[in-house]
Amino acid sequence: MGDPKKRRKRYETPRKKWDKQLLETEKKLLEFYGLVNKRDLRKHITWLKNKRQIARGLLALPLEERNIREKELMSGLKKYGLANDNTSVEDILSMKVEAVLERRLQTQVMRKGMANSSKQARQFIVHGHISLGGNKLTAPSYLVSMEEPAQISWYKKPIKIDVVQKKDLKKAFEEAAGITAEEKLIESTEPLEEIVQEIEEKEIKKEDGELKT
Repeated sequence: MGDPKKRRKRYETPRKKWDKQLLETEKKLLEFYGLVNKRDLRKHITWLKNKRQIARGLLALPLEERNIREKELMSGLKKYGLANDNTSVEDILSMKVEAVLERRLQTQVMRKGMANSSKQARQFIVHGHISLGGNKLTAPSYLVSMEEPAQISWYKKPIKIDVVQKKDLKKAFEEAAGITAEEKLIESTEPLEEIVQEIEEKEIKKEDGELKT
């Protein structure tokens, strides 16, 4: 049974921990979804793995029992928008963890425009600024059902968010290159014909100088 005070491990670790491709994939997921560590990620991977094991076990059952168990599995996944009426057992076996991560409260807060990034969304949730159905919720990993996104709101006092706009790439390049506004004005107003003529005159003078020598 074990010590009731000791928390049970709720996730599985991969067999090849130091696989390069696995490490890169985990890093991208951690950054994109604003997860604190790999433990947070592996909890969702283990949750999805358990659903896959159930789906795989359905294939070996008799048809009548399989239909009953399949309805139970699908109803649980439909609750979180991970399945619909056309979803098959094969679709569950090929489901990716990204679909589960999209249902996290942290991700849903960002998708609703209540935060500029996943990390900021996590900060708001942990600090108690987010409510679900009027109740404060401080668990970023909470899986939001299909009926709950409309219930996500600020807890008591709303926080004003400054929308971060992406910097113009052309402007950023010009600033990095040190091109001033005056230089841009000259560049845009100076006729092309005069520039070509000036280059030709320089070439002619150069050739005359070489002939004289």
